[in-house]
Amino acid sequence: MVSYINALLYGVGGIVVAGMALLVAFQERLVYVPVLPGLTKSYPITPARLRLLYEDVWLRSSDGVKLHAWFIKLLPDCRDIAHRLEMVRIMIQKLQCNVFMLSYRGYGASDGSPSQHGITKDAQAALDHLMQRTDIDTSQIVVFGRSLGGAVGTVLAKNNPDKVSALILENTFTSILDMAGVLLPFLKWFIGGSTGKGPKILNCVVRSPWSTIDVIGQVKQPILFISGLQDEMVPPIHMKMLYAKAAAHNKHCFFVEFSTGMHMDTWLTGGDRYWRTVCEFMEQHVIEKTHDESNSSTNGNLS
Repeated sequence: MVSYINALLYGVGGIVVAGMALLVAFQERLVYVPVLPGLTKSYPITPARLRLLYEDVWLRSSDGVKLHAWFIKLLPDCRDIAHRLEMVRIMIQKLQCNVFMLSYRGYGASDGSPSQHGITKDAQAALDHLMQRTDIDTSQIVVFGRSLGGAVGTVLAKNNPDKVSALILENTFTSILDMAGVLLPFLKWFIGGSTGKGPKILNCVVRSPWSTIDVIGQVKQPILFISGLQDEMVPPIHMKMLYAKAAAHNKHCFFVEFSTGMHMDTWLTGGDRYWRTVCEFMEQHVIEKTHDESNSSTNGNLS
């Protein structure tokens, strides 16, 4: 019995050590999936390919990293970031909006290597740029994030309650700590976020925890949660948990499920209902709110 227990302990110890080695060596590849050796730094297509009017924007993050973005403008006759351009084309049509697409450091034509600290700075640089533009209504800036973008967007909205009007999250995880247990199931007992169980002894080696579940309750703006129930990467329960945490602190939270939506195609399989949901959310909680505030300000000045 003693030898059996020793063998069991040695086996568990081996799994923990092996898991720690994997996390230390390869965690960036798990979190920032597109950033792999040999990945081209050029875009396969540009917005011009889809006849979209756009502007190349070059930014500097607060720590000096050079970033690239596309500002895609709304035109009355409008018919990864490059691989998401088809969605953007339809978004512009359906929502009648401009779209600003940022390549985080290490992605696309942006310099640097991705990290949670750095990408948070990149998102802030993008928002600061938008706030300085004179060709858009800066009172109607909506942050839209899917997957990792949802984690980034949540932090950005929390940090900028006076600049971001609303937040839309699609198929976003509760935290990378929780996702580690999904991607590497044998580590589930040793790693996890605030909702996880077990000793969590490997949490200390995770460099980019992206704990959205611990931030979402601090977001004061209206939030739309879009969940694809066939998501093959992020378990849909993550979105339900994020919504529950947010709704406990924010009465302007809305949760919508799409039964056939997968991680990247919920917008496509959701069809007209998807775009109608987003459009109604923006009309009620961004556009109408802006108009009401404008009218109140005008009335106040007249009196």
